[in-house]
Amino acid sequence: MFDVETIRKDFPILSRSVNGKLLVYLDSGATAQKPECVIELVNRMHREQNANIHRGVHHLSEEATSMYEAARESVRAFIGAAAREEVIFTAGATASINTVAYAWSEKFLKEGDNIIVSEMEHHSNIVPWQMMAQRKGAELRVLPFDDEGRLMTEKLDELLDERSKLVAVTQASNTLGTRPDLKYIIEKAHAAGAVVMVDGCQGVVHGGVDVAALDCDFYAFSGHKLYAPTGIGVLYGKQALLEQMPPFLCGGDMVDRVSFERTTYAPLPLKYEAGTSNYIGAIGLGEAVRYLQGLDMRAVEQHEHDLTAYAEQLLSQVDGLRIYGTTEGKCSIVSFNVEGVHPYDMGMILDKLGIAVRTGQHCAEPVMQHYGVTGMCRASIAMYNTREEIEALHRGVERAVRMLR
Repeated sequence: MFDVETIRKDFPILSRSVNGKLLVYLDSGATAQKPECVIELVNRMHREQNANIHRGVHHLSEEATSMYEAARESVRAFIGAAAREEVIFTAGATASINTVAYAWSEKFLKEGDNIIVSEMEHHSNIVPWQMMAQRKGAELRVLPFDDEGRLMTEKLDELLDERSKLVAVTQASNTLGTRPDLKYIIEKAHAAGAVVMVDGCQGVVHGGVDVAALDCDFYAFSGHKLYAPTGIGVLYGKQALLEQMPPFLCGGDMVDRVSFERTTYAPLPLKYEAGTSNYIGAIGLGEAVRYLQGLDMRAVEQHEHDLTAYAEQLLSQVDGLRIYGTTEGKCSIVSFNVEGVHPYDMGMILDKLGIAVRTGQHCAEPVMQHYGVTGMCRASIAMYNTREEIEALHRGVERAVRMLR
């Protein structure tokens, strides 16, 4: 049995009150809370073990370097990468995707080529490709989704051709919860000679990933959604591709030899880790991964699935409420609107009741345009949420509707 109360004890923030009410935190899709073990390790690093990595021969530097590289190995095993060289620490998923957009496009994208992005992408997996297409004279093509939130993968054949170079797609939509059929998309893309960039920000948290089995070419996620500190993320890339691409940022730690005549670059993964990295954040991410590896992740996923179904069951009873994204097997995200109620007003009233949800466009404006709305309320459920909190959300929504109507 999944013991959510034991899990909750690991997250100190869940015991605080907001507006005189015990916090109900349903915004983990934006950023997840941190377990005590991650908080304590990050604090200890600052207090006792802080030193720059890869540069010093003194004890503190060697200790921090060892912990940093151990974190890389933890992440490698967690996502199923074949080699440590394929795991690059970045500032977050946005930085990871921008790294690929710039470095891969510089090497492989030419005028007349095309890039395919899905309609349900986060802005971070749209705008970099849009910019690169404009810079290189390439075409941006869009793979649509239907009103249920299902990505229409059957239209791939119409979009892919001999000039298709990359497909950018989410593992799980941050607004609709949809989990596209990545295996099908990747097989189709590879058959056409294109590579695939997967945004794994929500997917790595809810269900996990095996990048080798998935056979994606690039995969990005942020630590702060995976119970780790902010300002740290991961870029996975197939080693052969990363070795062919030029570096994105240049400076310290990513070079082999530097002269005014010629500079050579450090081997992977350091080639893409210029400057002083967020090594304490990376070490915190490694600790978060170890924390998750100590749990029964199948039980976690089932718990989140059950809570999501319960939330949809209760919210569907609210008159005039519409849930966006109703595909089978979706991850634990429930986005909704109530007829005649602005999502910001809904969010503000819920906040007065101590309930934290996300309101707005969720960095997915094309999704809002698809449904003809200016924004949505989003409850994103994590392993530390409970049925009682879902019931509190339902009561809060009903109260807001009574007040605002």
